[in-house]
Amino acid sequence: MAEPLRTCVATGKKLPQSTLLRMVCDPAVADPHRLVVVPDPARKLPGRGAWITPTEAAVTQAVARGALHRAFRRGGVIDATAVTAWVSREPTGGSCT
Repeated sequence: MAEPLRTCVATGKKLPQSTLLRMVCDPAVADPHRLVVVPDPARKLPGRGAWITPTEAAVTQAVARGALHRAFRRGGVIDATAVTAWVSREPTGGSCT
């Protein structure tokens, strides 16, 4: 059986799910004017998810292009520092496999 494909919010490429990082809005942040995005490498957190190529460049590109606003269907100031930190400390360049 083929592995599911997901679309990277930064690049728009369809890639195998295992090569992408799932992100979700932090459910603990109730401020409607802040969009706090956290990594979900285990793919277990509740809520709407978005998939991204796990590189710092992809995270920066997604924030700059407003892709996270579209993916999460929310406005506000984006805080993706948790995702950037996760990607930067992964020894395999952020690979989720």
